[in-house]
Amino acid sequence: MIIEPKIRGFICTTAHPIGCAVSVQRQIDHVVVKGAVESARKRVLVLGCSTGYGLASRIVNTFGSGADTVGVSFEKEPSESKTGSAGWYNNRAFEKRAEAAGRIAVTVEGDAFSDAIKADTIAQIREHLGQVDLIVYSLASPVRTDPKTGEVYRSAIKPMNNAVTSKTLNTGTGEVSEVEIQPATDEEAAATVKVMGGEDWELWIAALSEAGVLADGFVTLNYTYLGSELTWPIYHKGTLGRAKGDLDRAAAAIRKQHGADSAYVVALKAVVTQASSAIPVVPLYGTMLIKVMDEMGLGEGTIEQIDRLFRVKLQAPVALDDENRVRVDDWELSKTVQDEMTYRWPLLSTETLANLADLDKHKAEFLRLFGFGLGGVDYSADLDPRTVG
Repeated sequence: MIIEPKIRGFICTTAHPIGCAVSVQRQIDHVVVKGAVESARKRVLVLGCSTGYGLASRIVNTFGSGADTVGVSFEKEPSESKTGSAGWYNNRAFEKRAEAAGRIAVTVEGDAFSDAIKADTIAQIREHLGQVDLIVYSLASPVRTDPKTGEVYRSAIKPMNNAVTSKTLNTGTGEVSEVEIQPATDEEAAATVKVMGGEDWELWIAALSEAGVLADGFVTLNYTYLGSELTWPIYHKGTLGRAKGDLDRAAAAIRKQHGADSAYVVALKAVVTQASSAIPVVPLYGTMLIKVMDEMGLGEGTIEQIDRLFRVKLQAPVALDDENRVRVDDWELSKTVQDEMTYRWPLLSTETLANLADLDKHKAEFLRLFGFGLGGVDYSADLDPRTVG
């Protein structure tokens, strides 16, 4: 079949096997060209390993630090007539290249929130790594089933207390408009914390510890986004912010049990992801951020951010903010960038978007998440969706 992007709203329902493999290889090349990343942590578990920051973390640790990895992600397998998820192809492309480089790369696919997948992952760690000394938590899901009660929780991306009116962007049409977002109920806010907060992170560390597969002196990282004042009403001061704040609580609890240097929340910059595309206001902010940071020579994608995290930010002594977070959003939130963002924001309209933001690059980066729009790929080729690139 000829595999083309099929987009519904903010979701792309297809993925290109060869394009995904090329994307993975490009990220590997970025790390290899920059040289070795100093790290004593050679046995790594990445939760949410198949796309975005999780995939980049697996790549940097494998091809920068020479680590062996176990990854966990929830994927859709391809069939004869339908493509799999981008993450399914990414996992196989990564495994193929890691094994060719002489590294262990084992992937567990399933619901990482479940006890069954935790048990399966622990078994894989025992068999292939023995123990892990770095655990990266990079799960992104709108739904979580509590493994103890079976209750299903759904996140709600809404402000707290009062309705918020702000600018937003239709990435399909390029139209800038105003949107009013009603505040979350207490139940919605609590459910968002259950899905996106720190509880599952704690459950993973507890399960790994009880199974004896945590190495002495291990470190665990959990990725978050704080954002600027332009997105705070819907993000940092909304239900998402409450959930992300729960990560700080969880990190403190892990440190209390396992040591002062055992757990860090890592604040990263805004990048184009399928998840971020679903958040009102954020895509408009993101298209403008791409333009501003590129103009200032500060543009970073996912692999550049994670490479800088491990190559620079996590080298001893690790610099922390007042909340014990590692900050890799420092370029985005610098005064120079944010002053320009604040200046442009009220000027944004459908008519001015092309001059003040970069919607074309935003769209291109979105499509590349699914293996489309990459040079050197024959998108007219007739492919079996089960192809592994």
